[in-house]
Amino acid sequence: MTTTTTTKAKLGELVWEHRLRAAAAVALLAAAVVSVSAIGPRLGAVVSFFWPLLVSTAFFLVAMTVLLRISPPPAGADDSGKELVDFVAGSHHMDHFLPEACATVEVPPEI
Repeated sequence: MTTTTTTKAKLGELVWEHRLRAAAAVALLAAAVVSVSAIGPRLGAVVSFFWPLLVSTAFFLVAMTVLLRISPPPAGADDSGKELVDFVAGSHHMDHFLPEACATVEVPPEI
């Protein structure tokens, strides 16, 4: 019981020490919520504008869930895209793409 008491005491001291920052954060959050609700569009307007996107996204997620249930990925599928990820991430070497003649081009000296 003493560890929870000391933890609560430390937490109380920490809150008391940073009370101005906490009050400013709460005030800023409240101001942001009020300004978004007063100036921003209503939720119904957003949903009515984006309903095709929301429906197609929901359909896609349901379809992927069903497909993964029907046919789970193979056991060795963890490393299947590693080469592609390394290539996109830029950790590939271009040496095997260049012929030897292109790799050893000498630049002539300037006149």
